[in-house]
Order: sequence, then C-alpha cells, then structure tokens
Amino acid sequence: MTERKTICMVEAVNLALHRAMADDPDVVVLGEDVGPNGGVFRATVGLHERFGFRRVMDTPLAETLITGIAVGMAAQGLKPVAEIQFMGFIYAGMEHLISHASRLRSRTRGRLSCPMVMRTPHGGGIHAPEHHGESTEALLAHIPGLRVVVPSSPRRAYGLLLAAIADPDPVIFLEPSRLYRSVQQQVEDDGQPLPLDTCFTLREGADLTLVSWGAALKETLETANRLAEEGISCEVIDVATLKPLDSATILASVGKTGRCVIVHEAARSYGPGAEIAALVQEQLFYSLHAPVQRVTGFDCVIPYARQEMAWLPDVQSIYQACQQVMRGDDQ
Repeated sequence: MTERKTICMVEAVNLALHRAMADDPDVVVLGEDVGPNGGVFRATVGLHERFGFRRVMDTPLAETLITGIAVGMAAQGLKPVAEIQFMGFIYAGMEHLISHASRLRSRTRGRLSCPMVMRTPHGGGIHAPEHHGESTEALLAHIPGLRVVVPSSPRRAYGLLLAAIADPDPVIFLEPSRLYRSVQQQVEDDGQPLPLDTCFTLREGADLTLVSWGAALKETLETANRLAEEGISCEVIDVATLKPLDSATILASVGKTGRCVIVHEAARSYGPGAEIAALVQEQLFYSLHAPVQRVTGFDCVIPYARQEMAWLPDVQSIYQACQQVMRGDDQ
C-alpha cells in the first residue's frame, strides 16, 4: 500500500520526477540550476543527490542549447525531461521544437521518435518581472507533432507528468506557477499515470458548460459555486491536454447544456478558446441556446506586478459572461 501525502503542485511534480527516474534509467533531467540547487521553484530538489550528475545535469543559461540537447538525447533512446525556467524563455528553443522535435517521427518515417518532455512554469499571477508570466500555449498547440499538457491540481500534475515522460513523442508540460504552492491535495505515489488527450469533468451540471485549464480553473470553479447558489447548474471541464484536444468530452457536455463559456489566461485573439468555440459552433450550432462566450486575457503584453491581476480573468468577469449566456444575449 503506497503512502498518500498532502502536497502542493510543485511537490507533486518533484514526486513524479523521482518516481519516473527510479522506474526507468533512461529518464534524465536537464536545465538551469536543476542540480544541487533544485531548480528555480525547487521542482527538482533531491534528484541530483539521489541519481547523480550523469542523470541530473545543470546546463548553461541557454534555452536553445537545452532544447537541442534534449532532441538529440531523445533521438538516441534517452527520455530527457528538460526544464525551461519560465515560459517566456521558451522562444529561444522554438527552432528545435518546430523544426526537429515535432517532425522527427515523420522525417524518419517512424524509424526515430522524440520521447522528450519540456517542463516550464506557465501563466501570471506571481508578481514576477517581464517574460515570467507568459500564457502563449497557442503557439505550441498550433504545431503538428507537439502534445501540450496543462495540469490544474497536484494529483493531475503527478499523473499527467508520468504519462508525458512515458509518451514516445514530444510533450510540452506547462505548469501553472500561480498554483505551485497555493493548492494542496492528497497524492498517492503509486506510479500510475493519468490519461493524456483527455478532458476531466470536475463538476457535473445541466445548465451551462464552463471550459478552462491551468490556473484559470480556480476562478472558474469559484464562479460555478456562486452560480449554484442562484440555482444555475454548471458543468466544469478541465481541458488538461490542449493538443490533441478531447473534443468528444467538450461536445458531449455542451450538447447536454446548450451553453458554453471558455476561460483562459492567454490573450483573446487566436487563443485556444477560439479553436474550442469554433469546434462547438461547427458541431453543435442547432443545439446552442446562446452564442459561445470567451473570458480571456487582453490582447497586450501581460502588465507588471501592480496591474497583473487586472489582466487575468476573475470571478466577476466569468460570472458576467455566464449571466449573458443564460439570458441568451449575443452582445
């Protein structure tokens, strides 16, 4: 019987890394300060001491190098888990992700795959400087061959990270930094992965479907509780894997409720919410009681700390969108 521990999300990530490295000698970790220092958020604490410098590698401050090395390792049979300290630094590695990691299986007609994971903190709300609060998951989800995963709780972080490490193709694992230490949950270190490419229904309802992922689920669930007090029953869907998208779960829910509000931190234009809204409109047009609504970040760079929280979707803005959908308004 494995022990259940009450831990936060960053501790769940650490637990999954320990488990994966213990179970599979081909799993290696690399990134800036991931060794003795344990990473900028301490997600890799204890790995260097337990598994040694050959499997837990500190790298220079060079995201292009980290990504390129991870692709090379994966092509040769290792399972690298690369850490980029903040999502705003991932852009230097996009050349390798787009031109090589995502195409290796196709390029070699299946002779080679690219079983790598790239972990990075994601999203705002921690009062960090520029480049430390990005929500640009749409850039990555647009690339064929990349799987994009966003956990929203310690338990899902543990199970989804194990699944990502075991996956034979590249996975971008976006960890909501706002949730790193703000939410605790019982997690059993049983080595059991959770399914990728699957939405999770966090709350069942009959009147309205709320679709979200990552840190924005906190405010989404709070809004669902508020609406329940008014007699409005909300179904809450955690997308979890943005690419490939589990469209069946979303469509089944909206087909039942006839209403949909999508919530995400990313900027509104060309964001993942637009893709989900288009899917719902295309497949369920005649089942909708009101137009699909989106509650998102703004089409500007995320502000500095003083105005940061005003940029992020809050309970009031989600609530207002839900009320609009319940009335059937299109304005």
